[in-house]
Amino acid sequence: MPDPLTPIEQRVYHYLLDFLCDNTYQPSVREIGKQFQIKSTKTVSELLQSLADKGYIERDPSRSRGVKLLGHEAKRRTQPVPYYGKIAAGEPALLAENRKGFITLDRRFLPGPEVFFLKVEGDSMIGRGILDGDYVLIQEKDAKDGDIVAARIGEEATIKTLRRRDGKIVLEPANPAEKEIVVPKGSDFAVLGVAAGVFRPFNKMEVVDEGRNGGRPAPPA
Repeated sequence: MPDPLTPIEQRVYHYLLDFLCDNTYQPSVREIGKQFQIKSTKTVSELLQSLADKGYIERDPSRSRGVKLLGHEAKRRTQPVPYYGKIAAGEPALLAENRKGFITLDRRFLPGPEVFFLKVEGDSMIGRGILDGDYVLIQEKDAKDGDIVAARIGEEATIKTLRRRDGKIVLEPANPAEKEIVVPKGSDFAVLGVAAGVFRPFNKMEVVDEGRNGGRPAPPA
C-alpha cells in the first residue's frame, strides 16, 4: 500500500487543492513556504516530492508552479479518491498502474486521507446492504473482528465480514447462497482496509482514468 501522508503532507495537499480552486493556478514553492512558515525552499520541494512519490501529485521541479493534482476536479474542499481495477499480489497491493480513475468526494465524507474505492461484482454481501455494482469506500486501517473488510488472497480481492475463529481467519459472506472463505495458513493474504461507505450510482457508469482503459475487471464481493 502507498505510504500514509504525514500531518504536514496532508495539510499541504489540501492547501494545493483549495488554492487551485480559488486561483485557477498552483501556488509557487515560496507561497507554500509562506503559508506553512517554512523558510527553506528545499524543505518545501521535498514535501512536494514526497506527495509525488505517494501518488497524489505530479510535479516539474524545474518550474516554481510545476504541480499537477492527480484526479483533481475544480471544487473546493474535495479530494479525489482512487479507484482500483486490479489488486497486486504481495506488498504493495495498490499500484498506480492498476488505478482505473478517481471519484472526487467532499472531504467531510472521508474518514481519513488513506482511502480508496473498489467496485463490487456479485451478491455475496447483500445482507449488509452492499449490492452488485456498488463502489465501496475502503479506509486503510487495522480491522477488528466483525468489520466489513477488503481482503486480498494472492491477486484476488474480496469484500467480506472478517471473523476470527479458533485461531483461523474466516471471510464471511452476507448471503446464505454463498460459502465462507477459510484463509489457509501461510497463504498470501492481507486485509487491505475496512469498509467506510458505499457509493451506489443509479445509472450504469465506469470510472476511467484519462488514457487508461486497461486493467482487469474489478474484484468481486
